[in-house]
Amino acid sequence: MTRTEQSRLDLFIDRMVSQRACLDHAIALTAAMKGPVYELGLGNGRTYHHLTQHISGRDILVFERAVASHPDSTPPDDRLVLGDIRETLPATLARSGPVASLIHADLGGHNREKNDKFARMISPLVEPHLAPGGLMVSSDRMYFDGLEELPLPPGAVEGRCFIYRRG
Repeated sequence: MTRTEQSRLDLFIDRMVSQRACLDHAIALTAAMKGPVYELGLGNGRTYHHLTQHISGRDILVFERAVASHPDSTPPDDRLVLGDIRETLPATLARSGPVASLIHADLGGHNREKNDKFARMISPLVEPHLAPGGLMVSSDRMYFDGLEELPLPPGAVEGRCFIYRRG
């Protein structure tokens, strides 16, 4: 069955299974790194909650326009960066520099063309945040000049999640 023949439920399941496999893989690969983890987009807070359950010793900063997450999945105020990501990412870079060990983004919606346009716009804002050896996990293909796309781990579905590394 091709992706276009899959039901919306099947596509959603593929995305969730891939997201978990890629996040767990990236968490393991960056476990020895000291830098913070950035969650771009909080949504309901499921991936933020997953990160808090599997990462220790690193701060998790969440970038979001407005909080609408489940109460159990809402970060404390000192770990929440509110505002338009086109402004908050550059401001954070100016303050902290390229320190992120892991960045996760699930910012897209249901419109692939719109998602791709947003990914092209956001990629140059995200790329400079990664520390050497840092990883970026995204639900959409990103467009980086200096990051290498990595193969997906077992359990991830091609085209449903992407992993990038700063060499």
